[in-house]
Amino acid sequence: MSRIGKIPIEIPSGVKVEIKDGRVAIQGPLGKLEQHVRPEITPKTEENKLRVTRRGDTAREKALHGLYQRLLSNMVIGVTKGFEKDLQIIGVGYRAKMEGKSLVLQLGFSHPVKFPVPEGINVAVADNTKINVKGIDKQLVGEVAAEIRRYYPPEPYKGKGIRYKDEYVRRKAGKAVGGKGATK
Repeated sequence: MSRIGKIPIEIPSGVKVEIKDGRVAIQGPLGKLEQHVRPEITPKTEENKLRVTRRGDTAREKALHGLYQRLLSNMVIGVTKGFEKDLQIIGVGYRAKMEGKSLVLQLGFSHPVKFPVPEGINVAVADNTKINVKGIDKQLVGEVAAEIRRYYPPEPYKGKGIRYKDEYVRRKAGKAVGGKGATK
């Protein structure tokens, strides 16, 4: 069996799991998530645990076994605790603010960038330079954070741009002054 796939998923109190017609619906205190499950994989509940089994032993089925165990595990964590990503804006005059359901970014362009926040995601701005993205769907939280970062990824010379909170940006040396072939 897959090492990841054979790990049972603990179902905390207050979380309901419903398996029907190739779909798994998990509902908890923060909301409800659904996931389509391929026919090679069979999820089932036993007491307070959710187990994932596979039909055969092909490489594809082994890969799907671990994948669906993690997807369902992330759904349980999402409806109980939620997920979040923190972003930082670095650069003089660069800032962000919320206007209704849109995130407005000032990134040194000739116009402000408006990013419509999707349903199910909460975005908060602190100190004009710290952006917090929260939600119950791990994939959606990561995708929204990546889309915001894509507007101005950190550049390697001055380090300006939007980066994840703990991201290390490798800096490059600037243009060398003087040396061979330099004119005076």
